[in-house]
Amino acid sequence: MKQPIVGYHLDEEGVWVAELQCRHQQHIRHNPPLVSRPWVLTPEGREQFIGFELECKKCDEGAPRDW
Repeated sequence: MKQPIVGYHLDEEGVWVAELQCRHQQHIRHNPPLVSRPWVLTPEGREQFIGFELECKKCDEGAPRDW
């Protein structure tokens, strides 16, 4: 199920995590060539993706909220 990004935070390892409207969260790594998300590297890039929908597997599985 697709859910929009509503915010971000850094985890304990310094990796960006997207906070989704459903109250789940997902790591959003920029790890070329496997995953190319250069927008996560700057505040402007992350702001531009507020509202962007990510596939939330936790919603599909009925997992409890992360926050």
